[in-house]
This record gives sequence, structure tokens and C-alpha cells, in this order.
Amino acid sequence: MKVKDIMTQSVVCCGAKTNVGAAVELMWVRNCGMLPVIGPDKTLVGVVTDRDICIAMGTRNQLAGELSVGEIATKNVFTCKPDEEIHEALQTMANNHVRRLPVVNDKGTPQGMLSVDDIITHGDLDKSEGCCELSSKEIIRRLKQLYGQKLPVVHRKAAAA
Repeated sequence: MKVKDIMTQSVVCCGAKTNVGAAVELMWVRNCGMLPVIGPDKTLVGVVTDRDICIAMGTRNQLAGELSVGEIATKNVFTCKPDEEIHEALQTMANNHVRRLPVVNDKGTPQGMLSVDDIITHGDLDKSEGCCELSSKEIIRRLKQLYGQKLPVVHRKAAAA
């Protein structure tokens, strides 16, 4: 299975000069947790996540409208290509401890987004559908790599008696 078969194709991007408030609005409206940041030539120059924004807003004494995405974006970005095998993309995620990969063409222009959710949703489908070579066992093994054997702990309040 190829990345292009399961990636989210309607990727929304922002520029480095976009203010953080506008980026938050894009994330809210498009229901996404990461935005590719593109340069004037429309190639990928970084990414900004909802976590990046949360940390920036909590540690800087600036309003969201005064802070640019370029000031907080991650510049060292791991990517994949549309024709790459899902196994390779999943390995990239696991090796680099990232849950999302921008999908770029040969020129570096964003074409989509691949997330762990996409892989889980499309993995282990019935082979008679002609779709999947990715087993749930392999997905779990890679997720353990991604999370360093420590899957997130869900904390719940005890019900009052």
C-alpha cells in the first residue's frame, strides 16, 4: 500500500509570517493538529503543531496575534513521498518519534498529510478488498517504537461514592 492511498489529501498550509492566532483558527476550522509551513516558493520550510502553539503561548509574554508561526515552527521536518510504501513511512515515524508526516512531492511541495490515525484506520483490512499488507501486529510494534514502549496513560477521576 502506498502513502497516497491513505493520506489526508486536503492539506492546509500557512506561511512563516502567519500570526499564531490565524494558525490556531486554521487548525480549529480544518480540525487538524499540525500545519505545514511553506515558503514563498510553496515548498515546505517547517511545521507547527498545536503543542508548539500551546507551549509558545504559555512560555512567551506575547499575544497570539503578535507572534509569527515562523518563530515557533519546527524546521527539521521528517517527510514522506506519495509513492512511498506505508511500511517505510511508519518506520520513519517510529525512528523519529513523530505521529504525523507531511507528504511532499519531489520539489518539496506539500501534497497531503499522513498520520498514525490514517495508518490505524486503513491497516489490517481484509486482503480480499485488495488493499492492505499492513497487519495490526506490525502497527502495534511500530507504535511501541514511536512511544518508546510507554503508551500514553489516561487519567480518570474516581467516581464519587
